Amino acid sequence: MPIYKTIKLSEYTTVIVWKIEESLDELHQGISLTQNSVNRILNMRSEIHQKGYLSIRHLLKNIGYEDCDLFYTEDGKPHLKDGKHISITHSFIFSAVIVSDYEAGIDIEMNRPKIIKIASKFIADECNFINEPNIVEQLTVIWGAKESLYKIHPDGGLLFKHHLPIEPFKLSDKQTRGWIKKDNFFEVYDIYFEQLENFTLVYAF
Repeated sequence: MPIYKTIKLSEYTTVIVWKIEESLDELHQGISLTQNSVNRILNMRSEIHQKGYLSIRHLLKNIGYEDCDLFYTEDGKPHLKDGKHISITHSFIFSAVIVSDYEAGIDIEMNRPKIIKIASKFIADECNFINEPNIVEQLTVIWGAKESLYKIHPDGGLLFKHHLPIEPFKLSDKQTRGWIKKDNFFEVYDIYFEQLENFTLVYAF
């Protein structure tokens, strides 16, 4: 399948989502890979990860980039050679990128009940507005928001529970705000979220 969804947030920021329905052979077609990328794919044991990696390259191509335009710094964060900001995510059958003139982060997660069991590891004051019956989706939004903010922060070392508070929201709002509060770094970001089938897409910028 080609592009599942394109979200044009502004002339400076675009989100693109791919639903992975192709075989590995099909995903290898129509894109060029650097030798480093070829080696990375060969070292991936999971076909899901291989497909996610390749689908991201198709998303890049769709917005005018090639694999060689993307590089990673030592902290594992992706960058584009032209200086634009990029964030990447994939989960099972979906992959997505956000490309912007400004700092941005993105995450997509399957809505799974097991997130309730680990909520205490990343939830702090957010517990005051979480409620039934959509607790799985709410927790997944919060996790995705904090993951997106984590990808934005330049220095790492963030604790989801302590450094990344998310402001109250309802699922129907489809947006909220999140903070990065660590040492002298104190910034607020707009958070947007939506449901894609049984997945939650979240992005921050």
